[in-house]
Amino acid sequence: MHTKIKSTFNGLMAVFVSTAVILGGCKSLSNSQKGVLIGAGAGGAVGAGVGKAAGNTALGAIIGAAVGGTAGGIIGKKMDKQAKELEKIDGAQVERVGEGINVTFESGILFGFDKSQVSIEAQNQLSQVAKVLNDYPDTYILVEGHTDAAGTNEYNEGLSQRRAEAVANALKTNGVAASRIIVKWYGEDQPKFPNDTPENMAKNRRVELAIYANEKMKEEAQREANQ
Repeated sequence: MHTKIKSTFNGLMAVFVSTAVILGGCKSLSNSQKGVLIGAGAGGAVGAGVGKAAGNTALGAIIGAAVGGTAGGIIGKKMDKQAKELEKIDGAQVERVGEGINVTFESGILFGFDKSQVSIEAQNQLSQVAKVLNDYPDTYILVEGHTDAAGTNEYNEGLSQRRAEAVANALKTNGVAASRIIVKWYGEDQPKFPNDTPENMAKNRRVELAIYANEKMKEEAQREANQ
């Protein structure tokens, strides 16, 4: 095989294997080991590819921010601890992905029907989320709003925006620095399930958080890895 073609093939295979390991949830690897498998150079490409293919930009953001190598394993261990604390919060669906954490709240847990004001009950849950985030300050938090396919696309996009902003504001009110928070909304464009049953539609109405390392955490992990 020609050297250039072989190199390109090997590179594509490395991206494919990294993605497959993460999405396949390989039981033989710890989450920190999964972080090691994502190379720094391939992280952005993998993240963009996964986000597009899976229709999940939160997942793509986490994978795209990966540094990989030993430093990635160090970041993964820190995320393991944070994820365990987030798992204690009622209504939070917590998934460790590579070097980050994906937290999902169904909108019915946070909001009344067709509302974008955080319910009184949910304010307590989001304050608990904020406490954990404040205990681990060296991360970025991407807040995403999503809806089901009922109603017009324009209305759903607006509702997903208002809900994502409401969650972001609740985190800020509880002390999370605004500089750490990114807010995006996608309306009905990223369903996790077919919008064919009331149960599936309820799952598609959600707010997701993608939590991943900021520059400070990455630099500290690199220094530790080089010792």
